[in-house]
Amino acid sequence: MEKTIILQSVITCPVCAHKQKETMPTDACRYFYECSNCKTILKPHKGDCCVFCSYGSKKCPPIQMGTSCCSEAN
Repeated sequence: MEKTIILQSVITCPVCAHKQKETMPTDACRYFYECSNCKTILKPHKGDCCVFCSYGSKKCPPIQMGTSCCSEAN
């Protein structure tokens, strides 16, 4: 049985609480993300592989599939 992978995630900025829907890449990690509202540069939390795993409403596609992402813990 194949898992359904969700490619849309809503990133919430921890500084200004702005929410932005983004499409997650399936072939690369996003290590940095600039908030479109306050321009803060977000980086993954220690132990997370990308900004979607730290700030998104959905984890990145590799994590959803149960595999490791582009890197282990940062």
